[in-house]
Amino acid sequence: MKAFAVQIIRTLRDQGFQAYLVGGCVRDFLLQREPLDWDVATDATPDDVMRIFPETYAVGAQFGVVLVPYEEKGRRATIEVATFRSDGAYSDGRHPDEVRFARTPQEDVQRRDFTINGMLLDPLDGDKVLDFVGGREDLKAGIIRTIGEPERRFSEDKLRMLRAVRFAARFNYTIAPGTMRAMQALAPQIKQVSNERVRDELTKMLTEGKARRAFELLDESKLLPEVLPEIAKEKGVEQPPQFHPEGDVWIHTLMLLGGLEAGGSPTLAWGALLHDVGKPPTFRRAPDRIRFDNHADIGAKMAEAICQRLRMSNDDTEQITAIVSQHMKFPELPKMRESTLKRFLRQPKFEEHLEMHRLDCLSSHRDLTLYEFAKEKLATTPPEQIRPEPLVTGHDLIAAGYPAGPRFKNMLSEVEDAQLEGAVATKEEAMEFVRQRFGGPGCV
Repeated sequence: MKAFAVQIIRTLRDQGFQAYLVGGCVRDFLLQREPLDWDVATDATPDDVMRIFPETYAVGAQFGVVLVPYEEKGRRATIEVATFRSDGAYSDGRHPDEVRFARTPQEDVQRRDFTINGMLLDPLDGDKVLDFVGGREDLKAGIIRTIGEPERRFSEDKLRMLRAVRFAARFNYTIAPGTMRAMQALAPQIKQVSNERVRDELTKMLTEGKARRAFELLDESKLLPEVLPEIAKEKGVEQPPQFHPEGDVWIHTLMLLGGLEAGGSPTLAWGALLHDVGKPPTFRRAPDRIRFDNHADIGAKMAEAICQRLRMSNDDTEQITAIVSQHMKFPELPKMRESTLKRFLRQPKFEEHLEMHRLDCLSSHRDLTLYEFAKEKLATTPPEQIRPEPLVTGHDLIAAGYPAGPRFKNMLSEVEDAQLEGAVATKEEAMEFVRQRFGGPGCV
C-alpha cells in the first residue's frame, strides 16, 4: 500500500504539484507501527487528480477528497488523495460549510484534529518529516493535543472528542489539560453526532486492547453520561463483598474491560460492557445481603434498547443481548439436566459466552470452577451429541397420523430432550416415546 501511495506522490510531483504522506500514517510510521491506511495530501485540485488518475472515485470531491484505486495481492483498495484546504465554519458539527483550497501544507494542517495527526512525510526525500504543529514533540511526550484552539477543533467536528479518548487510550497517552477542559465543557454537544458514528468510535475503543483506559477517560471527560448514561449509573452501586470484593458495579465493569484483548470480537466486547447494566435499576438491600433480582433479564432488555439506539445490526444485537441475558446461567450448570446443559453449550458463538464468564470471574471472586466445568464438558462431549440430527420431524408425526398443529413444537422439543438425555437413540424409539408421552394420533 505504501508503495502505491509513494507512486501517486511521484506522479503528482512529476506533474508539478506538491504531494506528501499525511495524518495517521505518518504518526504510525514514526511510532514504528504498521499504518492501516496511507493518505496523500497535495495542492493538486480534485479535477487535477482525476485528470492525472482517470480511474478515481470522487466520493468527497466537494471537500477536496478523491480515492485512487489500486490492486494488491488480488485485493482492490484505494488511497485517499486530499487537496490542501482551509475549512470554514462547521454548522452541522461534522462538515465544513465552505472549503477553500490552499496552496501550502502549512495551511492545510491547521484544520486537522490533533498534533500527532498533523504531520507530513516526504517519502522522496529520505522520509523527511514536515511538522508545523509540534506533533513530534507531543508524540515523544505522549500527549493528545488539538491543533490550535481545542474549542474550535471540537466545535468543527464533535466526534473528535471521542477520537481524543480513543487515541489517548490506544497509545497510553495523556490528554493535554486544555484539550481535556474543552472536552468536559463541550461534552453535551456529542449528542449532535449521529448514533452510528458514536457506535463506531465506541466499538474501536472496546476492541483495541485498551478498553478500560478508554472508559476511564470517557468518565473523566464527562462524555460517558452523554453517550452511555446507563453505564455511568453503575458508579457507586454497591455489590455484595462476598461475591464482589473488587468494589462497586463500575469498578467491576472496568476490571472486566481490562481483560479484553486487542482485535477481539465486537459482540463479546459490547456484551462485557453491558453485562451488568441491569444492576443499577434492580439494586436492593435485603436483610441477608445486597441483591439484584432479575438483573440479567432486565439488563438484556436495556442492552437491546442500547443496541437499537446505536443502530447495531440485528445479528449483533441478538448476540450482545444473549451474552447479557445468559451470563448468570453459569452457576446453574452442575445442576442442569443433560438436555438443558447441552442446549446451553450449543448456543451460537458459545465461545463468547464462555470467555465472558471467565472475564466476569477474574474481575470478581476469581473462582474459575464453572468455567473449567463448561470447558471440560465441551471437550468430552462429541459435537453430534450436543447438536444431534433430529430422530423425528413434523413430517414423521404427520405420516404417523398426528394432525399438524401448534402442539408439534412441544412434541418435537420433548423428543429432542429425550434424545439429548440419551433415553432414545433411534427413530423407532423416538416414535414410541411420542406415543407413550402424548398418546396415539387420535389422542392429540
